[in-house]
Amino acid sequence: MRILIIAMGSRGDIQPYIALGTGLKAAGHFVRLMSHENFERLVSSYGLDFCAVAGDVQALLDTPQMRALVEKGDLIGINKHTDKLAKSAALDSARVGWESGQGMDLLIGGIGGIFIGTALADKLGIPFLQAYLLPFTPTAAFPAIIFPQSLSKLGGMFNRLSHQLFRQVMWQGGRKANNLARQTILDLPPAPFFGPFNAASLQQTPILYGFSPEAISPPTDWHNTLVTGYWFLDEAPDWTPPPALVEFLANGDLPIYIGFGSMTTSNPEELANLAIEALARTGQRGILQSGWGGLSKGDLPKTVLMVDSIPHSWLFPRVAAVVHHGGAGTTAAGLRAGVPSIVVPFFGDQPFWGQRLADLGVGTAPIPRKQLTVERLAMAIDRFVTDRSMRQRAAALGAKIQAEDGIGNAVDAIEAFTTKL
Repeated sequence: MRILIIAMGSRGDIQPYIALGTGLKAAGHFVRLMSHENFERLVSSYGLDFCAVAGDVQALLDTPQMRALVEKGDLIGINKHTDKLAKSAALDSARVGWESGQGMDLLIGGIGGIFIGTALADKLGIPFLQAYLLPFTPTAAFPAIIFPQSLSKLGGMFNRLSHQLFRQVMWQGGRKANNLARQTILDLPPAPFFGPFNAASLQQTPILYGFSPEAISPPTDWHNTLVTGYWFLDEAPDWTPPPALVEFLANGDLPIYIGFGSMTTSNPEELANLAIEALARTGQRGILQSGWGGLSKGDLPKTVLMVDSIPHSWLFPRVAAVVHHGGAGTTAAGLRAGVPSIVVPFFGDQPFWGQRLADLGVGTAPIPRKQLTVERLAMAIDRFVTDRSMRQRAAALGAKIQAEDGIGNAVDAIEAFTTKL
């Protein structure tokens, strides 16, 4: 079987689809992954075929305007800013997808791929299988991820409506651009006003979710849906940790990891100082990961090490706790490692994951980025240091997640579906 996976977004959004692709390849299938051009080296290092869409998410986020919007958690402002690029992105995605989809038997994608994926499925006459990393199917069980989960008390009708509203936020922002691509590149009629969510290509295909049922129990009103377990991408076989990091880990108590992934900040030096001061107040060692956020600090105390990108699969089992932005991928890595989390959400699905960890009892209450202070971070660190039961719950949940085979379950489901074609 020949499969095209469409994965767009930041590195945390892309990695699970690379992992799924490697599982499909190991099962004997040809896998091509379509993503932003800056991920070519990463995708190719795992032996998958790659096709590039123009654009670099890191470069987009690392501009003064986007740094300010991200730090404020201004989702509307971010959508308005990126809307300016939507037209060229949609046209290029359709062009590349049409060329790369020739001879394929199946398309797979999540939130970043559903609109171009359904269009390509219509044009190529092949199925599009939805594969998400976060809840996207309407349910009465809980509100959509962009809404405060405390609103669940409003009842099932509100919860289902919130998911429909979330879908419309996703669709309406790029509707004109996506329909332009459908018409000019793919010679298709425009999608319905409310989006392609009821497209024929979606009706007979299962929906896969690449997270653990231990993290989110599948709602009873999700039909033809499988929560497989996480799709983890471990470090490449030829990767080795920096000697300075190995030495730092060996010479003291387990440190606390602090990093915010692709989230940018207008003043990385200030954020670094805040983190260092919180560590000092609590008497903890720390590892600061610069990531895309540009977190930086010139003169560090001996109890703090600054590192560049380090695979979470290697690093997180070697720390006492993780402080992060609450992205789906980083959240999953922390859960798998069996260590507590302190989530500092910026926007989007991050508050949802932060609250989910708190509800599971494996993390402190999330601290929104706009409310982050030395005092609040220090209090959260003290909480997990003194809360033995939290550490035990995190370790127990980590053991359950480690025992799951999310990729294997997903591959089995995909193969079971394709045998019916």
